[in-house]
Amino acid sequence: MKLKFHADLDYQRRAIESVVHIFKGQELSQSNFTVSYGPDAGMLQTDLGVGNRLDLTPEEILKNVQDIQVRNGLPRSERLDGMHFTIEMETGTGKTYVYLRTIYELHKHYGFTKFVIVVPSVAIREGVYKTLQITRDHFEELYDRTPVEYFIYDSQKLDQVRNFATATTIQIMIINIDAFRKSFEDPEKEDKANVIHRPNDRLNGYRPIEFIQQTNPIVIIDEPQSVDTTPKSREAIASLNPLCTLRYSATHVDKYNMIYRLDAVDAYNQKLVKKIEVMSVRSEPSFNVPYIKLVEVKERKAKLELDVESRGKVKRTTKTVKYGDDLYDVSGERELYRGYIVEQIDWTEGNEAVEINGYRLRVGEAIGDVDDDAIKRYQIRKTIEEHLNKELWLRPRGIKVLSLFFIDKVAHYRDYDQEGQPVKGKYAIMFEEEYRNLMQKPKYRPLWEDPGIDQDIEKVHNGYFAQDKRGRLKDTKGNTEADTDVYNLIMRDKERLLSLDEPLRFIFSHSALREGWDNPNVFQICTLKDSSGTYVSRRQEIGRGLRLAVDQNGERVHDDHVNILTVMANESYEEFVATLQKEIEEDTGIRFGKIEKHVFAKLIYLDEATDEPVQMGYDLSLKLYEELKQNGYIDKQGKATEKLKQAIEDYDLRLGDEFQPWRSSIVKEIKRHLQALPIKDGTKKKKVNVNMAVLNQEEFRQLWDKIKYKTVYSVDFDSEQLIDLCIAAIQEMKPIEKIRIVSRKGRVEIDHVTGVQAQVVSEKVEDYVSLHHTLPDVITELQNRTNLTRKTIVRILTGCKRLDDFKNNPQKFIEEVANIIQRQMRLLLKDGVKYYKIGDDAYYAVELFQNEELLAYLNDNAIPSEKSPFDHILYDSDVEERFAKRFEHDENVKVYVKLPSWFKIDTPIGSYNPDWALVIEKDGEEKLYFVLETKGQEWEDELRPGEAAKIAFARKHFQAIGTDVEFIGPENDVERFMLRALSR
Repeated sequence: MKLKFHADLDYQRRAIESVVHIFKGQELSQSNFTVSYGPDAGMLQTDLGVGNRLDLTPEEILKNVQDIQVRNGLPRSERLDGMHFTIEMETGTGKTYVYLRTIYELHKHYGFTKFVIVVPSVAIREGVYKTLQITRDHFEELYDRTPVEYFIYDSQKLDQVRNFATATTIQIMIINIDAFRKSFEDPEKEDKANVIHRPNDRLNGYRPIEFIQQTNPIVIIDEPQSVDTTPKSREAIASLNPLCTLRYSATHVDKYNMIYRLDAVDAYNQKLVKKIEVMSVRSEPSFNVPYIKLVEVKERKAKLELDVESRGKVKRTTKTVKYGDDLYDVSGERELYRGYIVEQIDWTEGNEAVEINGYRLRVGEAIGDVDDDAIKRYQIRKTIEEHLNKELWLRPRGIKVLSLFFIDKVAHYRDYDQEGQPVKGKYAIMFEEEYRNLMQKPKYRPLWEDPGIDQDIEKVHNGYFAQDKRGRLKDTKGNTEADTDVYNLIMRDKERLLSLDEPLRFIFSHSALREGWDNPNVFQICTLKDSSGTYVSRRQEIGRGLRLAVDQNGERVHDDHVNILTVMANESYEEFVATLQKEIEEDTGIRFGKIEKHVFAKLIYLDEATDEPVQMGYDLSLKLYEELKQNGYIDKQGKATEKLKQAIEDYDLRLGDEFQPWRSSIVKEIKRHLQALPIKDGTKKKKVNVNMAVLNQEEFRQLWDKIKYKTVYSVDFDSEQLIDLCIAAIQEMKPIEKIRIVSRKGRVEIDHVTGVQAQVVSEKVEDYVSLHHTLPDVITELQNRTNLTRKTIVRILTGCKRLDDFKNNPQKFIEEVANIIQRQMRLLLKDGVKYYKIGDDAYYAVELFQNEELLAYLNDNAIPSEKSPFDHILYDSDVEERFAKRFEHDENVKVYVKLPSWFKIDTPIGSYNPDWALVIEKDGEEKLYFVLETKGQEWEDELRPGEAAKIAFARKHFQAIGTDVEFIGPENDVERFMLRALSR
């Protein structure tokens, strides 16, 4: 098996392009410099080295950054404050792929060659190295086999550092922050510094870090919230002498010059990660025995969870108590607690406890509760059951199912006897007992018969933990080496773990999996630990399973019904959602329900006269924010008011005339900030069944016979017209200015402590045209970006008479001309696509409905149905819900169907899946057949030309099959649609 990667994911390309745009205007070139040795370093030349050179001024960089921030709807940087740039991407969306591909793009556009990736832990280091290995073929194909060398820094292999400095190819060094954090100021204490900071005889007495410093590397920091957390760490990063730092994480602490953000809500809504459902496993309070749980201990006081009576109702509540308190009084004078006195509070670190009525409780322990191990056993059983149910469904589709258990102590899974021999802990014993019992059920017999399922129970589960020097497993905070065999399988051989032939399917872990490891096929996560004692957040835990699943061909599975992560939580659904939402707010700075001044700056609409996008911009965004505040839609802190929520719900948002062109996108942006996390309650999950009565109904069969046929399309447009349009548009293009060059004069000083240091003494900026550098192949570049023939490109370039602009700034010229050609092609494509019915034998069979596996969350995303092929209709929005309810109850609608994901229409820009098909009976006689696309008021065809084009192509498809079915859309008003349909 080999994982496959897709180069055309829009959100990833935007992240990459945002970084590339920082250096817009930089000339494509490579700068050579001399790596020198010895006391006469300025004069003695030996090896030739290649470093990154930046010609842009800080003012030009700042302008580029502000342009990106406006485009992406981010706060505007008024000054740079250093060359640090932040890219925020939700866990599971391909952050590592994005920054590795960004390396190739920066080399392609500007010739940069030296890159250092700084990581916080061994796990992340191995993950990055593994990603470089498995993406190598993909990137070689994308970038015409551009040579790249990458390595993990090893203090025993310093020749790699020398090669890093002297090689002319792209060089990528992966280094753990701990490998260079310890520097020295006093030469007498140099033995306490990392090897990278010590003079080395093999390097002619120079320190390894000096070779890195002279290359001015672009430093990529993976998970900066765990890397540069101290002044020493920040000093270490600066010691690399970076040209700039690019900081990638889902949870930034410091947001230096943020240029791209893909937050948790966007990732969920765009279906870039798995949906999350929570199965709550906890005992119900009976209130019949005195329940006391120790939650927290501080100096002279403690927090207890008790069953407290207030206004005649008993509720489990947290109360703060001190020495001598009577729990009878604290509980609201409940007789059950009479005589329970707080007799002692111990707040000594490591020994935190309270003593009550003779009971000594540590943090997390309780009396009067269901046995904690009984709860844990039930969690394990429900996780195995959920896992096996998904295996029955997904193994035939070639999808491996994995489950992950987070545990409180390693000894609870694997312990050691007096001789030091490993023995099974209680969780391992519980797992094997419950797994064995469940696998005996007739329902799971097909799994026993599967040759890929090993009947040896010990092979289906294993643990991933840190180990000490004797090889014994131990608890950890996540930065030490893990158990070797399992570590290799999880970190270095992900493809084998994803194979159906590999028996391991259940993984137990302590916090060593906190970050840096995930697997696309983790479908269940179970937390076998007490929430009050954990330092691993819910967000970190679910991050291990958010990535979209892959099948045995290594292809991503884009099926909403498959991509569901089930979290087996030992708390209520409401508590889990509230805590996760709070963590996201703390980690990312997102405030649910809060609207910020800059968020509308990125909004655009397409001017019909010019076919050019018009962006709102930062100033108008501020003005709109103030208008929303004056209209009472937001309060002084920017929090949405009930008035705003009602206006959105009633489609009655009042906006000034100057904002009307952006109205639909403004509504969409506001709705994005109003919504909470779309997490489902797993206890309300129900399998959707096929309604055979409707499936066999004559009216449904007639509808299906009208829409089932497949088509092919041809693309044709007039090349002469395209050439003329492009020439005219390029001639109207704004002049492209000459490149500016910066010259700096510096004094070089060298000593054995600080190495080679330069101090700028003068600086000069001039416009120039370089007549000596090699101009890029503009024809090939434009061919690659437009897919037009060389002959057509040559005619456009010679006809536009703007090649002097190309000499001024080749890269900018290529970018501008490529955009112009692509825009003119898009305009011509609208009329140049024709559809043809393949034949009577090419169609979607109605029997495919019986293969559907759908899950509904009652009272959340489903309504019962008697008129569709399923007993529940699943909807994705409030608009779809309104249409479904009207169709279900309107007597004129005889049968309808929410078209399944496999019902697709091919278009030149990707497949398209319409929303609905239905039969309406008019006047009790005439039957009308419709395919309908529903979109909310916030849908903006101007903002999403790709989606609008797909709908236009779908209309041509239904015209081509010639079955008298009418395609309508996009529509957001069900009343208007029904009136239109019945008035035909």
